[in-house]
Amino acid sequence: MIPVTVVLGTDERWRIVDEQRRTLADLLDGLTPPEWETPTACGDWRVRDVAAHLTLAPRFSYGDLVRDMVRARGNMDRLIHDTAVRAAAKPTEEIVADLRGIVGSRRLAPMTTPREPLLDILVHGQDIALPLGRHREMPPAAARDAADRVWTMRFPPRPWPLPRKKLVATDIEWTRGEGEEIRAPIADLLMLLTGRERAARARK
Repeated sequence: MIPVTVVLGTDERWRIVDEQRRTLADLLDGLTPPEWETPTACGDWRVRDVAAHLTLAPRFSYGDLVRDMVRARGNMDRLIHDTAVRAAAKPTEEIVADLRGIVGSRRLAPMTTPREPLLDILVHGQDIALPLGRHREMPPAAARDAADRVWTMRFPPRPWPLPRKKLVATDIEWTRGEGEEIRAPIADLLMLLTGRERAARARK
C-alpha cells in the first residue's frame, strides 16, 4: 500500500528543517579535512561550499540581497555561488557552528517561504552525503513537499529543465508529468527534478 497524500503544515516543515540541520551538523562534525574538499553534484561546489551555503539564508537581509546582486551584476545564480564560496572560506568548525546556530530559527531569506529551506536542506544534504558514501534519510512527506515546490518553481528561475517524463512515486502518493514513466521513491524523484540524475541513481 502506498501511503496517501500527506500535506505538511508550516510547523511540520520547520520541525523537519530543524531535524535535518541538526543531523547534517552532526555528520559534518565528523569529517576529515580531505572530506571537506570533496567535489559534489552541485556544480563546482565542494562539501564545504554546500555546507556554508546552507547557513546563509537566515542571516541574509534585503540589504545583503541588494549589495550582493550588484556585486553579481544581476545574476542570481552567480550571487548564490559567490556568497557560498565566500562563506566557505571560514574554518570548518565555524561552518558547523553556524549550521547548529540556525536550528530553531524561523528567519527566511528575502522573497522566500518555509518551503525553500526545506528544499535546500533536503537536496543539499544529499549533495554532501552521497559523494562521501554516507546515507541520509529523507522523509517521504517532506520530499514530496519539496518536489511540488520544484515542479511549480518560477522564482528564483529553475536552473534545470523539468524531465519530459511521467514521474510516479512508489512510496507516497505523487504523480507529475506526461510521457515515459519513471517510478521511484519520492526522494530519488526529487534529486532527478533538481538536475541530479546521477545522484538519484547513487541513492539506490
